[in-house]
Amino acid sequence: MSANTQRPVLIVGGSGIVGSQAAKMIRRLHPTLPITIGGRDLTRADAVAKEVGGADSVRVDLERRDLGQSEGRAYGAVVMFLKDDTLNSMKYAQDKGLPYVSISTGVFEVGPEVGHYVHRPTSAPILMDSNWLAGAATLPALHFAREFQTLDSIELAAVLDEQDLGGPAAYADFERLTKAAPSVLLLQDGKWRWVSGEEATRTFIGVDGSKLQGQAYSPLDVLSLSAATDARSIRFDLVVGESAARRRGEPFSTEIIIELSGRKHDGTQGRVRHEIVHPSGQAPVTALGVAVAVERLLGLAGGPPVAPGLYLPHVLIDPAYMVRRLEEFGARIRRA
Repeated sequence: MSANTQRPVLIVGGSGIVGSQAAKMIRRLHPTLPITIGGRDLTRADAVAKEVGGADSVRVDLERRDLGQSEGRAYGAVVMFLKDDTLNSMKYAQDKGLPYVSISTGVFEVGPEVGHYVHRPTSAPILMDSNWLAGAATLPALHFAREFQTLDSIELAAVLDEQDLGGPAAYADFERLTKAAPSVLLLQDGKWRWVSGEEATRTFIGVDGSKLQGQAYSPLDVLSLSAATDARSIRFDLVVGESAARRRGEPFSTEIIIELSGRKHDGTQGRVRHEIVHPSGQAPVTALGVAVAVERLLGLAGGPPVAPGLYLPHVLIDPAYMVRRLEEFGARIRRA
């Protein structure tokens, strides 16, 4: 057992809606792994720690490079569930040589994280896990892409129920990521383009047959998929509104649609569509994505502990493993 698996995983924002679910998910996957719930409100953090079991809580100050932690505190990894504008959490992980996971960075704002990595490339493994729901679209897309010899296009679409935006930190992330940049990034016929206006809209069919109009969005999925495949066109579209489940009068769901086209291994051209639906919304899916990332970084699944470097999730996590975990934890996946 490595030293990092004997020390607690520090989950900053762990008392929030998604962060607390991630802590519980990590506990389910690894019952003996120590966990520390970090936040500004120690009372809330302590309550979540008691729910998780085998966990403690600590106040985190992102204005300080040491995060306000005493010298006696030692962690095994740092996971960020909110946007750290100071990047002190990343600096802390680099100072201590700890695996670091971020999930709130837009494709238009990766520069600071990359800059800090380039300055200290051998200090720590840095996982930029700001793909949609921490890899829940990218990794299945790559799993389904194995059906193809070459890909022409990858079209992803996500439906986020307007009642499923999460807590204040998640809502702040959503506001920033959808409004801070006037254009979004996509790959079109082999060329990267920033698009807006009509080019940034796309009509697609939802999981219940409804016609939906999505708005182009650029989480890190577009970077992962372009690096991992030969697809000439890649785009990600998002709808924020009423999910298919709520249209049926049920609680909200979260939905991901993956459409791939290209040449299959038998030489024929084809287009396939897969749908991923979780009946409890985006929080448990994001929580699972983070839990899978943490266990991989620490060497608890999928291979030895990860060496210092800068990573996207597809580099570390086996797509088939993620698909299996999604199904085990309540996602319904079907080929449409």
